[in-house]
Amino acid sequence: MTQPSWLEVQRGEAPLLVSIPHTGLDLAGLDDRFVSPWLARRDADWWIEKLYDFASDLGATVVRTSISRSVIDVNRDPSGVSLYPGQATTELCPTTTFDGEPLYKTGQEPDADDVAERRKAYFEPYHAALEGEVARLRGSHDQIVLYDCHSIRSVIPRLFEGRLPLFNLGTNSGNSTDPVLERQVADIMAATGRPFVVNGRFKGGWITRYHGNPEAGVHALQMELSCRGYMLEPEGRVDQANWPSRYDPDFAAPMRKTLTEILTTALNWAKA
Repeated sequence: MTQPSWLEVQRGEAPLLVSIPHTGLDLAGLDDRFVSPWLARRDADWWIEKLYDFASDLGATVVRTSISRSVIDVNRDPSGVSLYPGQATTELCPTTTFDGEPLYKTGQEPDADDVAERRKAYFEPYHAALEGEVARLRGSHDQIVLYDCHSIRSVIPRLFEGRLPLFNLGTNSGNSTDPVLERQVADIMAATGRPFVVNGRFKGGWITRYHGNPEAGVHALQMELSCRGYMLEPEGRVDQANWPSRYDPDFAAPMRKTLTEILTTALNWAKA
């Protein structure tokens, strides 16, 4: 089967699978239906593919989609059920931004047929790629780690109170990974002296919850980073004049160093 042009799979042989689901900027030809292309791209996980570009050097397999999360969010429950009941969130095919603004022009919102079409075209192939790589890596390793990469602006009152910690580790409340691995990663975050939390506001999305299966040797972690930790995030509300800020490797270096330690630790844990 031919791999879609929007789906990137870089194969490695180490027991580490890195998922990058939210850096996509491709609006799949829907530009005119959105209020604006900038608004439709604003909530992307900016520069995460650059921040983690060391992963392939560790021998990791990297799976990434170039399709925007505003088209379809591959980290949501495909049935449409909320992963965070009682809390504000965005849908499988989002109709609002994180801040609650309408994404679509009036009358252009996705209907049931649109959602079904996008699931088939983009959601299912992404997860089929993850499943395929999990199976391939499990064929040669007793344990593997699936590490799901995310970031978000530090202050979004609709989603959480105050400023989000810099590091937000999610393991589906401990159900998606071995507690020893969770503790090792938590210890690394704690050693930075920077704000962190384990299973706080972001406990892990569909990727972590669906693919994480410790009993089958698949240990899934979600890392949600606050943007201020690796990019020059403006204070207050962002606009087209200040967002996204450019990627500055020097500014990102301290967080990148910590993330390298986290992935290296996860890799060594899986090999042990």
